[in-house]
Amino acid sequence: MLKRVSSILALVFVCNLLLAQTKVQKTELGYTLLRNGKPYYIKGVGGQINFDKMQEIGANSFRTWGPENAQTILDEAQKRGLTVMLGLWLQTERQGFDYNNKEKVKAQLDYLKTVVDKYKNHPALLFWGIGNELDLFYTNPDVWYAVQDVAKYIHEVDPNHPTSTVTAGLDSLEVKYIMQRCPDIDIYGINTYADIADVPKYIASYGWKKPYVITEWGPTGHWESPNTAWKVAFEQTSTEKREVYAKRYQNDIAAHSDYCIGSYAFAWGHKQEYTETWYGLFSKENLPTETIDALEEAFTGKEINNQAISIRKVTINQKIDRDNISVKAEEIYDAVVETYFRNELSSKSKITYKWRVLEESTDKKAGGDVEKAAAEINTSIKHGNSNEIKFRAPRNPGQYRLFVSIYSNGKVSYANVPFLVTPRGNEEKQARFMQLKQTDMSSFKQ
Repeated sequence: MLKRVSSILALVFVCNLLLAQTKVQKTELGYTLLRNGKPYYIKGVGGQINFDKMQEIGANSFRTWGPENAQTILDEAQKRGLTVMLGLWLQTERQGFDYNNKEKVKAQLDYLKTVVDKYKNHPALLFWGIGNELDLFYTNPDVWYAVQDVAKYIHEVDPNHPTSTVTAGLDSLEVKYIMQRCPDIDIYGINTYADIADVPKYIASYGWKKPYVITEWGPTGHWESPNTAWKVAFEQTSTEKREVYAKRYQNDIAAHSDYCIGSYAFAWGHKQEYTETWYGLFSKENLPTETIDALEEAFTGKEINNQAISIRKVTINQKIDRDNISVKAEEIYDAVVETYFRNELSSKSKITYKWRVLEESTDKKAGGDVEKAAAEINTSIKHGNSNEIKFRAPRNPGQYRLFVSIYSNGKVSYANVPFLVTPRGNEEKQARFMQLKQTDMSSFKQ
């Protein structure tokens, strides 16, 4: 009997060694996150692919939004010494869930309890993310009672991992609700983009006294960007985003580590949202984009040598996007992208170009909901693997974007220019490409 008890105690001891503990600790200046007793500052990304690349750029954690494939994801993280903010997805009011329906709310809670029980002892778990942007376009604040029920259960069965919930931006009313209705929330999660600089000031003035984490951040959001005359948003080039990521990490995240315990950059993967390039840190081909260079330098504190090429500007007939470019259907236009390398070692790379014309997306949604990709237009492009092209405007009048992708050092940089196509007159003939004669360099054939 004594031998059996000793074996059980030994097994418990081993399990405790394997279980990594995360604690929120109050300090003289604010708060810090402790992992196995040591300070742990989150250098994270939002997404669950390309784990080796996470390690390569110096990330130490990543975020999920729900528990799908959680066992595999947590195991992959553990292999690489990464941690996980494991999402517990709660249904949203904007997608039809009714938080006055007690039966459905209880069923959701019962399911999430099973998820917590299953993964609470995984050594890669850092903390729990209960819901995401439940406040977006909502009317029923009882959702916060549902969040509290999950957080309370976690505190009852899992003393080793803190709880968090995530709001869309920062609003005084949501802070008040969470403080009043969710006392078991340990960490406030904020998804924020251009407004990130306001977070440190406002979260304190709204009364939140615990730590917070920036759970999504990145480029200026499409809803925050200036628009064309026909009301579509201008997207930053990958170079503009690179500079934004660097600045926001340094000034708005790392500089406030007294209460901000870290962040998760968005989106670690490819994502169609407003355009096919707006938020993804990877291209459709799963190549790292220029913006990842900024994250690597932020996380490691070192300049990297194999940087992606950078973009000065893109023009159509010498006009930039802010000129509200309007073109005539089926007419021929010039487009140019001007580029540069940030250091000499990077410039040794081969450069290739890819130009495409896409319709303006008509499937634009809110809160990151799934969108259909915009249709690509099969139109003539001359000298497509070059920084200077000629392209034929689409036949049908409407809203379009000219996309350019530039490949170097195994990475991709990108930009797009929105333009408006107006109809041709009934008597106007289709324009033709101009070509230089081989025998007479002073004349052209049309």
